[in-house]
Amino acid sequence: MAGGTDGPGTADGPGGTGPAGGGPVAGPAGAGGAGADDAAVARRVRVVLVDDHRMFRTGVQAEIGDTARTGVEVVGEAADVDQAVTVITATRPEVVLLDVHLPGGGGVEVLRRSASMMADQERPVRFLALSVSDAAEDVIGVIRGGARGYVTKTITGTDLVDAIFRVSEGDAVFSPRLAGFVLDAFASTDAPPVDEDLDRLTQREREVLRLIARGYAYKEIAKQLFISVKTVESHVSAVLRKLQLSNRHELTRWATARRLV
Repeated sequence: MAGGTDGPGTADGPGGTGPAGGGPVAGPAGAGGAGADDAAVARRVRVVLVDDHRMFRTGVQAEIGDTARTGVEVVGEAADVDQAVTVITATRPEVVLLDVHLPGGGGVEVLRRSASMMADQERPVRFLALSVSDAAEDVIGVIRGGARGYVTKTITGTDLVDAIFRVSEGDAVFSPRLAGFVLDAFASTDAPPVDEDLDRLTQREREVLRLIARGYAYKEIAKQLFISVKTVESHVSAVLRKLQLSNRHELTRWATARRLV
């Protein structure tokens, strides 16, 4: 795993004056000059990053955490469920960037334990899922749990800042492909059928399965998930064993038949 886990952290925000230019929503970075854009710099959003990979958190912090440029102030970080609840409670950010798969119960458990803060009428904490997974069950699970949006980790820094501001204002934000999952799920009153074979797999094994089925090489999967190639090989072996399949070609057919790709 390229980035290890670590303890929770909070940070006092920098004392800058906000972004120098107008963005797609009041506050985010833009290319404009001063003067006419001065009204936009007053808007800031306080954010907590929750992800179990330190390297990924560091990258997000570098991409969006320059408050004077983006209007986003990162006030804390966490690597698992318990840390997340502690940091969110202590800092009361406007937006939490939440990974779906976390030690201690996952993003859904963080949402469950933060329900009272989400329901606060005066200072609501809003959640934006930021995950490598684009699986329908992951998207639907966190939205049912109370998240205001879901974007994948392929999002650009500019678009992520835009999404943060929109969620802070109460909007719902989704990567384009994922919006259909949510509409389909809430249009139906029927519970999705349980796939006993799929339920045998851990969340990480499901992620590896989907990427293998999409034709990713082991090195590409390792880079995407911030894990080692050896760990990818171990997950693939476990998936093949649990599903009683012989090779990645059978695995791809299996995943395609279940519309997991």
